[in-house]
Amino acid sequence: MKLLVPTLVPFQTESDGVEVISYDPAAPIPDSHTDAEALVVWGVSDALLVDAASRLPALRWVQLLSAGSDAALAAGFSDDVAITSGRSLHDAPVAEHALALTLAAARRLHTLVRAQIGHRWAGELGGLQSEPSPGVFSTLRGARVAIWGYGSIGSTLGPLLTALGAHVTGVGTRARTEGDVRVVTADDLPALFPDTDVVVMILPSSDATAGIMDATLLAALPSHAWLINVGRGATVDESALVDALRSGTLGGAALDVTVQEPLPTDSPLWDLPNLILTPHAAGGRPLGAAALIEHNLSAHRGGSALRNLVRPARKA
Repeated sequence: MKLLVPTLVPFQTESDGVEVISYDPAAPIPDSHTDAEALVVWGVSDALLVDAASRLPALRWVQLLSAGSDAALAAGFSDDVAITSGRSLHDAPVAEHALALTLAAARRLHTLVRAQIGHRWAGELGGLQSEPSPGVFSTLRGARVAIWGYGSIGSTLGPLLTALGAHVTGVGTRARTEGDVRVVTADDLPALFPDTDVVVMILPSSDATAGIMDATLLAALPSHAWLINVGRGATVDESALVDALRSGTLGGAALDVTVQEPLPTDSPLWDLPNLILTPHAAGGRPLGAAALIEHNLSAHRGGSALRNLVRPARKA
């Protein structure tokens, strides 16, 4: 069988009968390799995913290295193509980035950087400080953090926040207890949010999550609270977020993702003084990718269960 792997991902296999072909993820699959049975996807645009779906008739398995699978599910791959995700490959990098954004918000690094650029000594943020600082989110000690989308990334982030003194509540599709973390459902958010200092969103993009962080839920948060989004930009109503940040009904937001990426230069998000923006930088490092590809390659050839199965292949 022929397995296409992007040049961004070092991968070789000792499995007999497998030809590994490197391809440029920024270009269409060459005509000479449209007979491939398996495709690894990383760094491929939505348009090129659609192109691959239409030009690889022998394809039977797509291995994504991204945690999200919305683009692949919408690309038009045949029903007899199994799709597996890169779930767990980004747990540590995304958790680190979410923690960094949360600490940057607490220590007001966004304000300090603006002061540095303007050659201004921000004395109001230095020297003697009240503890706790009145009316602002300033520390994780005793902070109440809700992680919305409590999956593998959330369960990696939770202990990091707890180690710094935060009280973590998970929000998932079903209520449960995981270790020391109570996990509630979205139905509990109106009651949970008024006592929440930070909301970390790690939600996938889907019809059910589109704009789910809306004006009503934003208004339920205290005026000092911060919203951190390292999931998908489409899950936040950006107009409602801008209104909340401008009016002061929300303390701030740190976004690694936006509805449109790259963010248009005329977006009001750029100039909000209480917003931290990073360019979808939380992931980008699929740790353990080779091991996942090798495992699923063996499973695909042997007819056993695929890991991180998002959509099974239709049986003939």
